[in-house]
Amino acid sequence: MREKHMTYAGAGVDINKLESIKSGIIKKGLKYRRSGFGAPMGGIGAYAGLIDMGEFALAMTTDGVGTKLIIADAMKKWDTVGIDCIAMNVNDLYVMGVEPLAFVDYISIEKPDDELIRQVMVGLDEGARQANVTIVGGETAALPDIIKGFDLAGTAVGYVGKNEVVTGESIRPGDVVIGLPSSGIHSNGYSLVRKVIEKCGLKYADPLPYDKTKTIGAELLKPTRIYSEVVPIFRKYPVKGMAHITGGGLMNLRRITDYGFEFTDPMPVPQVFTWLQKLGGIDDKEMYRTFNMGMGYVIITDKESAGAIVKMTDGKIAGSIVQEGCTVRGVTMW
Repeated sequence: MREKHMTYAGAGVDINKLESIKSGIIKKGLKYRRSGFGAPMGGIGAYAGLIDMGEFALAMTTDGVGTKLIIADAMKKWDTVGIDCIAMNVNDLYVMGVEPLAFVDYISIEKPDDELIRQVMVGLDEGARQANVTIVGGETAALPDIIKGFDLAGTAVGYVGKNEVVTGESIRPGDVVIGLPSSGIHSNGYSLVRKVIEKCGLKYADPLPYDKTKTIGAELLKPTRIYSEVVPIFRKYPVKGMAHITGGGLMNLRRITDYGFEFTDPMPVPQVFTWLQKLGGIDDKEMYRTFNMGMGYVIITDKESAGAIVKMTDGKIAGSIVQEGCTVRGVTMW
């Protein structure tokens, strides 16, 4: 059975409503700001918060793995979700020209489970290795009256020279957009992914239809890519802006500039996305506004630097900055 015209909002996640809450209720409610040493730099809403530490800025960000954890529970396979947790945080630091330094995790669980925690630690340790950060602490809480299963989140801190923060302010039409490939779905859009799988009567232990050597669950649990290779890039070349393509898909690009994007040669779309799209009857615009669609990270630079940056990555020139709007091979996304 194939569901028709499924959407992220229909699966319970309304991106527009969430953005309205962030830009309205949250920003208006948080009024106090420290002054003097340790004062904040900039407002709320960037990928990471910056704190004035003299010559440097301390950067902080926090995020979790989300409902991908439900699939991990169903498969009894928790050894990669720690990578996801660290990736979702450090990737948000990289986009501002920040090098991550340390991480703390928070695990809330319905009831103690030694094997679950052991596997989560395996993933956290591997994520820390990939990102070159130290896990300096954390918290594990048993909350049987609140939590069903478990939740995993964390906070990453890093540093950047105050004059080296990548803000997107210098982006102009004509600049080049370089896309870096994702490892799969990463850690966003899983409320819609799960609805598609479940409403079509499939199970996570079922063989993947287009690759029967693995299960559906194994494909969906591929860990989020950690883009640590961008650190030497933004230190060497004039990077004007970067974006981590997470929940909201290409809508994330609005966070770095008011200019538009024209993707004439987007990254190849992994088969997992085309399979889910066909299974759920999801239109192209909804897919690109929900998932990374094969492009998990974006670097914006001038034409002169683009070729050298591409050579340092496994990415490619995917498009350019335009005056307004966003198109993928001529199809309007916003």
